[in-house]
Amino acid sequence: MTTLRHGDRSQAVRILQKNLNSHGAKLEIDGAYGDNTETAVRAYQRKVGLVDDGVAGSKTQTSLAGGDCSKLLNNADLVKAAERLGVPLASVYAVNEVESLGKGFLDNGKPVILFERHIMYRQLATPRHDGDDPAALQSHADQLGATNPALVNLKPGGYAGGTAEHQRLSNARLIDDTAALESASWGGFQIMGFHWKRLGYASVQNFAAAMGTSESLQFDAFVRFIETDPDLYKALKARKWAAFAKLYNGPGYKRNLYDVKLQRAFERHADCACGQEQAA
Repeated sequence: MTTLRHGDRSQAVRILQKNLNSHGAKLEIDGAYGDNTETAVRAYQRKVGLVDDGVAGSKTQTSLAGGDCSKLLNNADLVKAAERLGVPLASVYAVNEVESLGKGFLDNGKPVILFERHIMYRQLATPRHDGDDPAALQSHADQLGATNPALVNLKPGGYAGGTAEHQRLSNARLIDDTAALESASWGGFQIMGFHWKRLGYASVQNFAAAMGTSESLQFDAFVRFIETDPDLYKALKARKWAAFAKLYNGPGYKRNLYDVKLQRAFERHADCACGQEQAA
C-alpha cells in the first residue's frame, strides 16, 4: 500500500479522496493531495484516534476501508508521552515519524522482529547468576555456534526478513528461551529484548508479550528507552537532533540524514499544531 502525502498526484489520491468523502469530507475529486486533502486526512485521523500527521499511510487507508485498527498507535499515546517526557508534542511526533518503522505488526498479526544471531551468541556466553562459569558458558556458546551458525554466531547476519524472522526466533528459543527473546529487536521502534530489565519489565518474556499486544505498548517501550537513557533524554528535551540521532541510530545517522529529518519533522508538526486539540 503506497503512502500518500501532500504534493502527490495520482489515481490513488483520487481513491483516497473518495473514501474521505464517504466519511464526511467534501473534497473535490481531482487526484491532487493539496491542503484541503491533508486537512481532511487530519480530521479523519483525529476522529478515529489515529496519529494526526496528515499522511495517508497504510494505517489510515486501512481504517478508511473498514479494517481493524485495534492494535495501532493512536494520537492519545503521543499526547501522553509528550506530557510524561515534558517535551513539545511536535517533538514526539518527530521521533515517532523518523525513528519508527511505520508499523509494529506484520500482516499476519505478529509483531515485527529481527533476530540477531551475534547477540544470541553474546547472551549465551554472558554469566547470569552467581556461580556461573564464564569459561564453560563461552565453550557452550562456541559449540552451539559450530552446530547452529544461523542462530548462534560471532558475526551478525543470516536475516530472513518478515514472517521468517519468527521461525528463526522459534528455533532459537528451543536452544535458550530467554537468550533468544533477548536477542531480537521488537516492534515499530526495534527495541532489543536485552533491555527488558532497564526498561522496567518483570522478565524478557513479559516484555515480548507486551510487544505482541499493541503498537501502544511498543511505543511505551520506546518512551521508557528514552527515559532511562539520560543523554538521549537530555538531547530530546533540548531538541539537539544530531545528538539524539547519534545516540539512537549510531554513527551512521549522518549518512541517513536522521538529524535533518528530525528537525524538519519537528518544524512541520510545530507549524501545524498536530494533535493539539487532543492535548488541550
